[in-house]
Amino acid sequence: MQREKLSSRLGFILLSAGCAIGCGNVWKFPWMTGQNGGGGFVLLYILCLILLGLPVMTMEFALGRASQASPVRMYQKLEKPGQKWHLHGYLALFGNICLMAFYTVVTGWMFYYFYQFSVGQSASLSFGAMISDPLVNLVGLAITVIIGFGVLCFNLQGGLERVTKYLMGALFLLLIGLAVRSFTLSGAAEGLSFYLVPDFTKINGSVIVAAMNQAFFTLSLGIGAMAIFGSYIGKERSLLGESVNIIMLDTFVALFAGLIIFPACFTYGEEVGGGPGLLFNTMASVFNHMEGGRVFGSLFFLFMVFAALSTVLAVFENILACVRELTGWSRPKGCLVCGIGMFLISLTTALGYSVFRFQPFAEGSAWLDFWDFIVSTNLLPIGAFCFSLFCCHKIGWGWEAFVAEANTGRGLKIRPWMKPLFQWVVPAIILFLYIFGLVTFPW
Repeated sequence: MQREKLSSRLGFILLSAGCAIGCGNVWKFPWMTGQNGGGGFVLLYILCLILLGLPVMTMEFALGRASQASPVRMYQKLEKPGQKWHLHGYLALFGNICLMAFYTVVTGWMFYYFYQFSVGQSASLSFGAMISDPLVNLVGLAITVIIGFGVLCFNLQGGLERVTKYLMGALFLLLIGLAVRSFTLSGAAEGLSFYLVPDFTKINGSVIVAAMNQAFFTLSLGIGAMAIFGSYIGKERSLLGESVNIIMLDTFVALFAGLIIFPACFTYGEEVGGGPGLLFNTMASVFNHMEGGRVFGSLFFLFMVFAALSTVLAVFENILACVRELTGWSRPKGCLVCGIGMFLISLTTALGYSVFRFQPFAEGSAWLDFWDFIVSTNLLPIGAFCFSLFCCHKIGWGWEAFVAEANTGRGLKIRPWMKPLFQWVVPAIILFLYIFGLVTFPW
């Protein structure tokens, strides 16, 4: 089966950024910032993106481009005879499926809030009522899966690449417009001060770990989601430079989400540390009290739909590519089978607050928490740790082979002084984060 290619460098950058940019940037980043003291957390987050995110993203791209294969096949092409690294490829596919088992449902929630604002029914919105309504969740899930695999039925350039370019362009324009609107609110100065001026007295060990955790997970690293796009590009550009571009776009979206949310929260007296409900309950309340709130609320949740869909499309493409390499199916057949399978698996989350109640951990937990635990707490850090060992040590692909691939083409190069950082510092931090996450997890 001849491997498809992206038609342009811009398509690759926007597609990869689209995978990284999603609910983690706009939903999780603001409430993590609010709960961890504001500006100091933001500063640590940016430092951790550079220290952790950049090396691991470069490794994933290098693995994909060198192997010209999806995660289930790339290890088999690069590992030495007798090695078992390819087993992680199947774990990566499993991780993508688990991620979409709840992410598709969250995307459906974004669709629902956008619809309610656009038809002028936002006053009665309730996050708790929405997640416990089976019909709302089923419809939202169905729409997400149909749109996602419907786009992917077309070839790579005509489907995924073309749609993502428009989605990402609209996303950036909406972000900038909503941020400008937030700057005009009465509480803008206080909100921006909390968000952008570091208060070093609020920084402690848990804040540092939270910043590392958020920086690592926001880039969709560890389950081969970036490796698949590395397999679709040529060797004209070096991979460290491309990773820098994608991380900059990802960070732009996260930072602008805060520029939208915090001035609004301080203006209307909403709790900045409100946790996961910040986006839905708080922003709905903010828009309902704002002049022109129906319009701005519709735009905000339309932006959230774009952000979520960009990740859904990218991860669906990864699942589809793996399945097609294992079966030899055409795109349309693969999309149909994967779409049905993904819908059935995601029913656990969609109906997890009504029909399929399941409490895996502390009181109040549900299927969403179970899937997120598998992905965020386990498979992402384990995967990134595996990538760092495989790329940088002789027990895997090896440092020389990795650097030769990553440095091919024009752009930023990996320098000799970076070797200890890639080989030892990155895997050590990832391992620490993984252990810390398990030890402190609210079982």
